Amino acid sequence: MELLIKYTLIFGIVLMLVALGGMFSERSGIINIALEGIMIIGALCGVIVLVSLPDSMAGFLKVSISILAAAAGGAIYSLLLAYASINLKADQTIGGTALNILATALAIIIARRFNGIGSATSRISYSNQPFLFNLFGVEMNVFLPVGIVLLVIGYIFLYRTKFGLRLRSCGEHPQAADSVGVNVYKYRYLGVTISGFLAGIGGLSYIIVTVSTWNFESGVEGAGFLALAVMIFGQWKPFRIFLAAMFFAVFKSLANISSGISFLSDLNWSTNIYSMMPFIASLFALTFTSKKSRAPKAEGIPYDKGAR
Repeated sequence: MELLIKYTLIFGIVLMLVALGGMFSERSGIINIALEGIMIIGALCGVIVLVSLPDSMAGFLKVSISILAAAAGGAIYSLLLAYASINLKADQTIGGTALNILATALAIIIARRFNGIGSATSRISYSNQPFLFNLFGVEMNVFLPVGIVLLVIGYIFLYRTKFGLRLRSCGEHPQAADSVGVNVYKYRYLGVTISGFLAGIGGLSYIIVTVSTWNFESGVEGAGFLALAVMIFGQWKPFRIFLAAMFFAVFKSLANISSGISFLSDLNWSTNIYSMMPFIASLFALTFTSKKSRAPKAEGIPYDKGAR
């Protein structure tokens, strides 16, 4: 039970952070299929900065700087999606897919370059100890409190501020928002940038908590796409996203704890089967709930100011 709680919280926070990022983007009217790629770039930036920091630096500073680097990397990379979708009015799904493909290629090249000229490996080793702490005898990580804080802040920003109202209006009826002086292009850029900020942190939390080395050829193993399912299942609402993330995280954690649970280990199933379970669960969940899903009305539709 302890392991189930531990890994559910680990993967749940990852999925929640990335799904919240997708929510901000889609609430502004931009479909962010590129969450997977943004996670990869954020994770790469965070890990490279972490490894480059001096050993003598305090753990708190290492953690803070690495998280900020991951957030900045994700935010900057997401601007490519924003520019293509907002300025060029390109198809948002195709643009996001292209960024996912590009991210893995970039990560491999940069990781190999970081390891040294001529290196054939994109694996980077690091120490994840500064990110871990014990709470009531259970090993936790700093992304748990960080994620809860960002969840609360995200809810307040979205539903209790003028910024959130204007952002939501851009995703629901941009023409009406523009008619009362809201800069639709600006708020869509902000929505996508916030999306990249959160997905970048989510990418770092995915790779750094459970292992001390990561091969960037494997990307983030589909976590970004699973986060999209979490966002839809959570109805684009922060606290529902949190619950949906924890639901899928239970299935995601089975691959890590199956050997420690007697009735699961007796089945002698491959860990690959358990790794597939959250995606299978997402298919069933979306199949039975998609009819009731209510996405922002203007998401995926390029806004043309002159077409009012």
